[in-house]
Amino acid sequence: MSSVPIAMAAEGEATTLAKLLHLIFLSTFWGMQIWVTFISDFIMGSNLTRHTFGFIQSKLFPSYFHIGSGCAFFNLIIFAMHHPSELLNEEETFQIIILFICVTVAALNAQWFGQITSEIMCDMHLIEKSCGLGQDIGLSINREAYNQLKESNSKYKEFSKQLALYHTASSLCNLCCIICNGISLYCMATNLSTL
Repeated sequence: MSSVPIAMAAEGEATTLAKLLHLIFLSTFWGMQIWVTFISDFIMGSNLTRHTFGFIQSKLFPSYFHIGSGCAFFNLIIFAMHHPSELLNEEETFQIIILFICVTVAALNAQWFGQITSEIMCDMHLIEKSCGLGQDIGLSINREAYNQLKESNSKYKEFSKQLALYHTASSLCNLCCIICNGISLYCMATNLSTL
């Protein structure tokens, strides 16, 4: 039996429950990021039609971004509650900043970049479908047909530019969150007894 009950911890010291929740939120976000970014996207992108892949992404990504944003928010709150500002050392201050950046970037992606990317992609798919495109498997196949569509349809060309811009911004936000969570995991691993 543990000598320190969950509810009784020194002032500023995280309880076992707080440590557990912090680990759950961080590992959930990290696991989702690794799976969605490095595994499922590549598998789906090389095995599904362009429109099926896009449809799945448009349904999957809002949940991914919102759950990640929530996990980042709760990580920051739990860490901040158990690390009062007047007691922070340099490493803890750095970790608070990293957690705050992660929350901000994840929220931007959930509320803006990811949502606009999905909307633009859906608009593009409607145009592609009307031209008999979108059923090719793999994203790089039949690139010439999509380039011709860009040249012949100014609306599609504009959507394509917007998609490139917002998709890049969304991807950079996602990468920033991966880096922030990686740093948080490193900090946590080096301070497992205190978290």
